[in-house]
Amino acid sequence: MARRGKKKGRPVSGWVVLDKPVGMGSTEAVSKIKWLFQAEKAGHAGTLDPLASGMLPIALGEATKTVPYVQDGAKVYRFTVAWGEERSTDDLEGPVTNNSDRRPDEAEVRALLPKYTGVIMQTPPQFSAIKIAGERAYDLAREGETVEIPAREIEIGRLDIVEHGADKTVFEVECGKGTYVRSLARDLGRDLGCFGHIAELRRVEVEPFTPEDFVTVAELEAARFGEKDDDKSDKIDAPVDFSAIDALLVETAAALDCLPQVAVSDDAATKIRLGNPVIIRGRDAPVEAEEACATSRGKLVAIGAIEQGMFKPKRVFVG
Repeated sequence: MARRGKKKGRPVSGWVVLDKPVGMGSTEAVSKIKWLFQAEKAGHAGTLDPLASGMLPIALGEATKTVPYVQDGAKVYRFTVAWGEERSTDDLEGPVTNNSDRRPDEAEVRALLPKYTGVIMQTPPQFSAIKIAGERAYDLAREGETVEIPAREIEIGRLDIVEHGADKTVFEVECGKGTYVRSLARDLGRDLGCFGHIAELRRVEVEPFTPEDFVTVAELEAARFGEKDDDKSDKIDAPVDFSAIDALLVETAAALDCLPQVAVSDDAATKIRLGNPVIIRGRDAPVEAEEACATSRGKLVAIGAIEQGMFKPKRVFVG
């Protein structure tokens, strides 16, 4: 008898802008979303720690090709720093490694913010995914090793105080790729002479997505199974109308708002998907662009370059 092939899933594409709850890991979240959509493939654009909540953009199908563009986008976090303790993980998870009875006033904290705005050097936490001699820093840290992690350049667009109390301060930061908010809390505490760690962390934006794009696991489950149906486990193999849950997807092309957009005809789209260059027509069409995306009827066709009035595809998307 012929062996039955493994079920591959649906060729569904788009972005799920998940409002990840505290306690759920990023890998777990991707698996959950992939299961709910019965998607062929899925991936996320930027890890969130289990203790953090908020925006975790998850790409399905063809949208996985656009993940690097979202990873490079600016991010906004709202976070609470608890003063008086430094912890091994720079958040609530690890044991206390330093403590102080000193507490900063708001003026002291505010005076320090310009030092942490703009292009700065930052040392990632000991418990991070940075590779040291081929091993993850967090694996070495869990084995009790203290490793030297080199500082690296990051960019912080703004750092604001949202609320200040006797023992904690709530901040909002807009930052670029590679920024560790836990390191920010650690360094602020050291500079203020009182130590500090992250007590609460929420990612509220990942460019180009906004809070208006948020969807929760509960909303996705309701769309997938219906509001009153608690027995989900035995229905994943049954014929399902996915229209309600698919309606919660953000178009794949939304991830490429940072690129010049070129609208092409159906005929041109067909040629592009076969790997052929096409002439770009229209008064407002760019003449040159190292990277641009072509769309047809609002659907993403390809990412490519525009040279001498020709769109030359580099990565095509299934229609």
